[in-house]
Amino acid sequence: MDLDKIYEQIEHLVMLHSPSGDEVQIDQYLLAFLLGMAKATHKVWQDAAGNIIYLIPGQNPAQSVAITAHKDEIAMMVQRIEPDGRLRLARVGGSFPWIYGEGVVDILGHEPETGNHLEVQGILSFGSRHVSHQSPQQAQQNDAPLTWDDAWVETFRTSEELAAQGVQPGTRVVIGKHRKRPLRMGDRVASYTLDNKASVAVLLLLAETLFQPRIHTYLVFSAREEIGCLGALHYTLHQKPDELIALEVAPVAKEYPITFDNQPVLLSSDNYSFYTLDLNHRLEQAAKSKGLSIQHCTLSGFGSDASLCIKNGHVARAACLGFPTENTHGYEITSLGALWNLYQVLLAYMSG
Repeated sequence: MDLDKIYEQIEHLVMLHSPSGDEVQIDQYLLAFLLGMAKATHKVWQDAAGNIIYLIPGQNPAQSVAITAHKDEIAMMVQRIEPDGRLRLARVGGSFPWIYGEGVVDILGHEPETGNHLEVQGILSFGSRHVSHQSPQQAQQNDAPLTWDDAWVETFRTSEELAAQGVQPGTRVVIGKHRKRPLRMGDRVASYTLDNKASVAVLLLLAETLFQPRIHTYLVFSAREEIGCLGALHYTLHQKPDELIALEVAPVAKEYPITFDNQPVLLSSDNYSFYTLDLNHRLEQAAKSKGLSIQHCTLSGFGSDASLCIKNGHVARAACLGFPTENTHGYEITSLGALWNLYQVLLAYMSG
């Protein structure tokens, strides 16, 4: 069980910003990694929707499976720039100001002349707490929820200086690298953006070790999942795999029978669709062949590449395999052992 290798990959991936729609940093790494290890018969490419795809030819090319791990992360977006250089924000995906807290954020600008990316630092701010009823911050301390309308980013730059750095409405803003590095606690890892950098780490490990799968296997590092699974929908519309397996976080919460341990989680349904019983059964058999147990659950307030694609008729069979995660869409915590076991299930399924 090589937990160190998985952790080191996660540590690297988390530090590559990839807010939905602006995924250049992680794209460059993934393409270089996959091209550097690809066998002569394997193929690596990036499609028009931004998905990065790694094809491992199978013994039976008449059938195919796609396994997705989305490479994008939830984030913020510049809504407007005030005359004093403060940025007002909107969310990208399921982000809330209170999950980040006050602190350093990276504003992903660009050089207007060359288009080269720039990282501009700012401070996500909610205002002082030593205030009276005249300030909105007092209500937030008592009974009012903190929303994006109450938050801003201090840049200490003029609006003209920000424009010169390519910062404009629509520019993505992410938790700063200054406070993004993961923390390892034994066989646990805690970090922002484990959703879904941890799944990407699993898929990269599969790319390194899966050589002769029984059917054509497409490893898809999907784009823009957090804003509607747009990358996977494009991919399945054009590539048309027979089945699709999405790798995801599995939220630990009292309403779900998910235990925070090393057992992978297999979804039966979510907000968007039911998953395919036969495919789920075959994945469970693959787990049993490795001496592993699977947790089963249905989720609400959740969707995946797989459920959106099967709902839209782009794929005939779909499944979602997850790893138990505390604080989903926040400062997430998961088990490195669960990620390793998830990898083992996939390896057994594709080799079986």
